[in-house]
Amino acid sequence: MADFVRPAVRAAVWHWREAIFGGAVAALGLWWVLTFYSPVQWLGWIIVALGAALALGGWQRARFRRDGAGPGVVQVTERRLTYFGPLTGGGIDMEDVTALELEPAALPAPHWVLSGQGGQRLEIPVNAKGADALFDLFAALPGIETEAMLSTLSHTPKQRVTIWTRPQARLS
Repeated sequence: MADFVRPAVRAAVWHWREAIFGGAVAALGLWWVLTFYSPVQWLGWIIVALGAALALGGWQRARFRRDGAGPGVVQVTERRLTYFGPLTGGGIDMEDVTALELEPAALPAPHWVLSGQGGQRLEIPVNAKGADALFDLFAALPGIETEAMLSTLSHTPKQRVTIWTRPQARLS
């Protein structure tokens, strides 16, 4: 059956898979709301809300995801980020990250630059294999504005942009 679908269409559907699934769940819930009566209707509204949340999350992931054809491989194990690159690499615990930046001038593609507490730096191409796993790590950073990150990524700036910095601990 895969032969009947063009590779470009198959790639687009796979790229937007979470958003499509969320939309289908919301459509199922809406069908229940419009077709059935009281108990199932309420369940339909819950399913519509769940589907809308899944579609929103899938839409954000699709905007973050790149082709994965860039240099190197990203691996995430229990909030430990490791990058295996052809020339550089390294690892960093997400609890040690103090800043996240986007360096658009890096070649062959823009790079995420993560700075750590001990002065360590990890540079990861946005299109490295497995880099789509970074979305969950970045979204879990305290106080990050996910929409601002996605907007910066889609409108590649001319100079390095700081996406997030760790909030400073305050003594009261």
